[in-house]
Amino acid sequence: MTGNFPTAAKAAEILERVRQTRPRVHCLMNTVVQKFTADGITVIGGIPSMTTSLEEIESFVTKADALTVNLGTLDAERRKVIRLAIEIANKSGKPWIVDPVHVDYSPSRLEFARELIALSPTIVRGNRAEMSLIGDAPDVVRIETGPVDHLGDTTRDVRIVNGHPWMAKVTGTGCLSGGVIAAFMAVEKDALTAAASALAVTGVSAELAAKHAKGPGTFEPAFLDALSEISGEDIINHARIEHEQG
Repeated sequence: MTGNFPTAAKAAEILERVRQTRPRVHCLMNTVVQKFTADGITVIGGIPSMTTSLEEIESFVTKADALTVNLGTLDAERRKVIRLAIEIANKSGKPWIVDPVHVDYSPSRLEFARELIALSPTIVRGNRAEMSLIGDAPDVVRIETGPVDHLGDTTRDVRIVNGHPWMAKVTGTGCLSGGVIAAFMAVEKDALTAAASALAVTGVSAELAAKHAKGPGTFEPAFLDALSEISGEDIINHARIEHEQG
């Protein structure tokens, strides 16, 4: 993939593919943000599922086109479900993303995150503190989130300079973005391009939503509206995808 960098036009094209094909995304998600994440995946064009039942997880992941794993809610039963979901995803060749939430707070959580990363996720996504602890992840797209999102693989480094400060004041915007990334991975084999495109789309949507909101409380529904209504022209005109050779 050397030299094959994501562009705003490519992001618009991938979004249209998501809307046309309606990929299924299974989410093992922080319970606080399940509905918001499901809404985000739905309005962007995907079909979310959320079960954490050990008896059901094999069937749901097998039928999904991508898997997103978020460690925000983590207990012994959830760990079993996550391990099985990843095993099924790997066996069936499904892309998956892991978000090692709060590994900087808990040694046991960090140990579990490292266990998962050793299972070769397609993408690892976290903030600077989280990503600094997880160690090397060969052949994995790494995303460090922040006011500017930084993405990289073995040959490319990309920055997404879109978004709005209110995203940090609404619980779950990052989790929702992870779900959108999974939907984009389901239709685009180049994981870095899929992730950069998804983050550009969510970032531009946040900027458009902020124009119609008065604060974080009205921003949340406006953000979902913007994700639903964003056009290819909006993305091409406003996405700021910066890149350099890695």
